[in-house]
Amino acid sequence: MHGIKTNILLTGTRTIATLASGVIGLIATADDADAALFPLNKPAPITDLRSALAKTGTTGTLGPALEAIYDQVSPIVIVVRVAEGDDEAEQDAAVIGSAGLYTGMYALLAAEAQTGYRPRVLGAPGLDSQAVTTAFATVAKKLRGRVYASAIGDTIAEAKTYRENFAARELSLIWPNWSNDFAGDAVARALGLRAQIDEETGWHKSLSNVAVAGVTGISKDLFFDIQDETTDVAALNDSDIVTMIRSPSGGFVYWGNRTCSDEPLFAFEPAVRTSQMLQDEIALGLIWAQDRPLTKALIKDCLEAINAKFRRLVTQGRLIGGKAWFDGELNPAEDLAAGKLVIDYDFTPTAPLEGLTLNQRITDKYYADLAAQLAA
Repeated sequence: MHGIKTNILLTGTRTIATLASGVIGLIATADDADAALFPLNKPAPITDLRSALAKTGTTGTLGPALEAIYDQVSPIVIVVRVAEGDDEAEQDAAVIGSAGLYTGMYALLAAEAQTGYRPRVLGAPGLDSQAVTTAFATVAKKLRGRVYASAIGDTIAEAKTYRENFAARELSLIWPNWSNDFAGDAVARALGLRAQIDEETGWHKSLSNVAVAGVTGISKDLFFDIQDETTDVAALNDSDIVTMIRSPSGGFVYWGNRTCSDEPLFAFEPAVRTSQMLQDEIALGLIWAQDRPLTKALIKDCLEAINAKFRRLVTQGRLIGGKAWFDGELNPAEDLAAGKLVIDYDFTPTAPLEGLTLNQRITDKYYADLAAQLAA
């Protein structure tokens, strides 16, 4: 070549994009729903919730669940309609479905491939028996999503006993219900509110203490006093159950930040969701680096991409801090030569202000100021 040739060098930091965190995955029944819009055992993406409500039919849980969600926000909802069973065992089997055939709740695992959306806010309002909730927690772990389900029981004691059946960080149990006719109303509205919070605030904010639309009361009498640690509401929260109150500032809200995790580091809902979103956003944000030559420049670009993401999240108030680094001991020469790279990172999620202590003192010192002012 007699001239000048320019090589385009693809190096430098890539921005790690933010993923949609508020896509709802809903399992519901409705024998008379529009089968074209809501096919059986297939993930159906609903992007216009208002229009879809006219096609849900009049039977089953689909209509009431979507109406409760729509009262909060109009998000993307991935609906998997399942058949109505003749008894609880048959209904549980339909809701849970088959992992091999991708039916029931397992159809949500195929949703991203079929629709382009990954559901992360999950529930089966009105259908969430113990068997269903147990299986759903497993599906949620694969999706890195969050399941909201009812804590089954007629009393606080029974709800607390029911809570002991679970040890999943991906699960939030709710008790009792809103005083609406739909048995799954509390769960359905939690799905909608979670999507609304993700849209307006972010995944780092818990479900607790945000106004719920479309409710007029609570199905059980509960004693609550924000300055009393011995109330019904406190007892439920102490057992990691999300409950509900009439807020002193007005309206009705969910009350509680805890998951069903057996690991204290993931006791708070925001800690779990922060971990989940960081996992996916960082991993997907580094796809560009896959199969490129493993050089010092590539390693630096990967580290800077992660650290730049952390800086943005800290600025946004979604993270207290985070850092990625290269540990030479975890990256021996033979592993690097074999195309294997290990990058460490840590982070501190934002904890919800769950307990505020106010120290009150009585004093006469302000009378001294008063005397001085009168003398002037």
